[in-house]
Amino acid sequence: MDDPIDLEVDALGLLCPLPVLRLRKRMETLPSGARIRLLADDPAAHVDVPHFCAEAGHTFEGATETSFTLRKG
Repeated sequence: MDDPIDLEVDALGLLCPLPVLRLRKRMETLPSGARIRLLADDPAAHVDVPHFCAEAGHTFEGATETSFTLRKG
């Protein structure tokens, strides 16, 4: 069973780079290991979110069409 989601960030309707910027800001106060779900329908998010995770030291856990799950590093 997956760990529960600690934070869900709604970025539906926002275009690059706003989904990742909103995600980064909302994650700031979370402890390391927290699980986050980002809701985003911008097609660029499928590139931007994994790249953000790799650059910032977070773990990208997966995606569906409009949902991205990651764990804060």
